[in-house]
Amino acid sequence: MGSLKVHQEKVTSEIAEKMCALCPFHAISYEDGTLKIDAGCRMCRLCVKNGVPGVVTFEEEAAQEIDKNLWNGIAVFAEWEKGEVHPVVYELLGKAKELAEVNGHPVYVLLVGYELSRIAEELLHYGADCVYCYDSQYLSEFKPGPYTNVIEDFVNKIHPSVMMYGATVKGRSLAPRAAARFQTGLTADCTVLKMKKNTDLVQIRPAFGGNIMAQIVTPNCRPQFCTVRYKVFSSAERSRQASGKIEKMGLADEKLKSCVKVQREIEKPKTIDIAQAEVIVAVGRGVKSRQDLAMAQELAELLGAQLACTRPLIEAGWFDARRQIGLSGRTVKPKLIITLGISGSVQFAAGMKGAECIISINQDKNADIFNLAHYCFVGDLYEILPKLLCRLKGGAR
Repeated sequence: MGSLKVHQEKVTSEIAEKMCALCPFHAISYEDGTLKIDAGCRMCRLCVKNGVPGVVTFEEEAAQEIDKNLWNGIAVFAEWEKGEVHPVVYELLGKAKELAEVNGHPVYVLLVGYELSRIAEELLHYGADCVYCYDSQYLSEFKPGPYTNVIEDFVNKIHPSVMMYGATVKGRSLAPRAAARFQTGLTADCTVLKMKKNTDLVQIRPAFGGNIMAQIVTPNCRPQFCTVRYKVFSSAERSRQASGKIEKMGLADEKLKSCVKVQREIEKPKTIDIAQAEVIVAVGRGVKSRQDLAMAQELAELLGAQLACTRPLIEAGWFDARRQIGLSGRTVKPKLIITLGISGSVQFAAGMKGAECIISINQDKNADIFNLAHYCFVGDLYEILPKLLCRLKGGAR
């Protein structure tokens, strides 16, 4: 990081006029004999490169080194609802154990709420070395303010090197608030996580519309915060014998109280959730018309599958947005997924690459989807799909 410095002793009215005209964002002004750079500056540094030499310079700021030895452990925020732990927590625990092995770090769970003893005991069966439990009646309902205060207290006392959250409504509400408290970064919707020997977490996620996979590292910030979607990682296996310990934590009541009061809860109606489907038939732009979706629907019905799609078909108005697979839709991990006319963009692939078996039909032999598929059919889906339907219905070959 760095900043622009104006050397006022070198500024004259003529020079100021040139510098003001140079800035494409009109961020440079000259008032009362002083050359100023305001908040409109985009740090393009044209004033340094093409301006009058020495009038404006770019001053590098020395990076503040942190003692990484003071930060130890990988913590998972354990989200729960109505006495049940969210499944993404078990997936985060599985990945946390894998990352912790690189440096021999412990795995922590942060559990926040009220009357949590049963849940805390259960989490010990999934490999947590310690479950830190903030149990208070003030925390019985999820409220971002008090919950963020708890996370702040936990970090200040335990100093975890990494904190992982599920990319859920609660996780997406808490993670940025907590990251702001510690002036550190937050990488959202990570698809890959890797640990370096020096405890730096490599957080990988698609960027620029899915055209690249960005590797994000925050070497001088701790904790390292990230969110991960449900169905991205494999769940930790439950062991019969509980291991680890439960440690009860406390925080002053004034930190747990909130001016927000929950008047009543309204049960959300059950909707389509392709993330839970064990078999999925997904269609893409290879389907030429909306009427042709009947073939895909028939295949889904024969297999007891959910019908899903790619983003262009949502934009065309053919599907409900809840049926979209990809980073801007749902992440799925079925036992079987059949893709019809899908090229396999990074956005789509990130949302389904964890499937146990992938069968793909596409007429382009170089389609990216074939790099993921276990069984590949190169050809026109309008020729292949009717034959497949006939076989499934017990017809002639």
